[in-house]
Amino acid sequence: MVDGSGIFVGLDLGTTKICAVIAEVALDGKWRIIGVGTAPSEGLRRGVVVDVGKTVQSISRAVRDAQTAAGVDVRSVYVGVAGEHIGSLDSSGAVAVAGERHEISVDDRDRAIAAARTVAIPFDREVLHVLPQEYAVDDQRKIRDPVGMFGVRLEASVHIVTGAVTSVQNVCKSVQRAGLEVADIVLEPLASSRAVLTEDEREMGVCLIDVGGGTTDVALFFQGSVRKTAVIGVGGQSVTSDIAICLRTSFTQAERLKVAAGRACHATASEDTSAADALDLSGSPGRPRAQVCRGDLIDIIEARMEELFLLVKKQIDVSPYGDLLSAGVVLTGGGVLIEGAEELAERVFQRPVRVAAPEGTPGIGECVASPVYSTAVGLALLAADGATGAPATGQGLVAGHFDSVAGRMREWLSTLL
Repeated sequence: MVDGSGIFVGLDLGTTKICAVIAEVALDGKWRIIGVGTAPSEGLRRGVVVDVGKTVQSISRAVRDAQTAAGVDVRSVYVGVAGEHIGSLDSSGAVAVAGERHEISVDDRDRAIAAARTVAIPFDREVLHVLPQEYAVDDQRKIRDPVGMFGVRLEASVHIVTGAVTSVQNVCKSVQRAGLEVADIVLEPLASSRAVLTEDEREMGVCLIDVGGGTTDVALFFQGSVRKTAVIGVGGQSVTSDIAICLRTSFTQAERLKVAAGRACHATASEDTSAADALDLSGSPGRPRAQVCRGDLIDIIEARMEELFLLVKKQIDVSPYGDLLSAGVVLTGGGVLIEGAEELAERVFQRPVRVAAPEGTPGIGECVASPVYSTAVGLALLAADGATGAPATGQGLVAGHFDSVAGRMREWLSTLL
């Protein structure tokens, strides 16, 4: 707490960058962004810690820069978690309504969610989130919140997100070694959705695709609740790697070409006639400088981006809610900044597509008005929501569940001491 205000920090541990965003919540419940810090990520690969020492250095630098900008000291952070180790499943559980009048209470609702959570989970995995989707009271289904209703039997349908215990422990250990406490861990697409999705989109049905450096996170929403989550082990670095291999150049040069002249799909002749332009390649040691046609560069990028979107489309197609995404697809993350990504996605998904960034963020909001900051901003906002008692919009979380992970976190962190 600073001067009677709450300070909340979102920490996005990405494959290419680590980003810290500090949000301040005043006594009247209003929030604003007061600090942002970024640092190159050198200790993670596809969302998993592979070098604790380098990860600690990057975390320390990002948080230090954010603290300097905000003028506050940071003690604890809300950490985003992703990676191919993330899994999910749907479950349901039912309980008898307690009390003589059979009026459903918050305790009844919590018991139903706890019953739905009671599923067989492998010993090497742990539950990250239990996200309520809908309820059924006796024969009446598709109920948003049953509290206050009358009934004999209450059933809860939930979406359970799990992660590898060791992967999450390594993230927590890195944060602790940077001198910080882990207030909570949050699945990154859930955090991104808080920053970029509208309430109407979550209600109508929407697929959020967060393309990061090493992974692509997917979350499907319908009628305000999370219906599916997935993590795909392909991201922006895969595109850069393909360019480097196909053009026989360095990774650094490939990234430069992708940013400066890349496009996710060919434009029509009336829109762009530069596909035949020649691009200079810096020669590797012992090799002469060379040139490449921009059209060849676009072909490489388009092939990998199309493959990525097709992998996401498979996730959508196997979901029973795949045909109910009236709001279409929302793209975010640094991997969608490449020109033409929106057009290619529309072609693959055959749905309306928009590229989204955090908007309406008071304070230094202009600094985070980019898809690159969606996860970090969303983490800070979810933390602020939990502190002010505001609903965790669109996450399917109910009062108390966002904070109920405190016990789980204590158990995990105790194994690191």
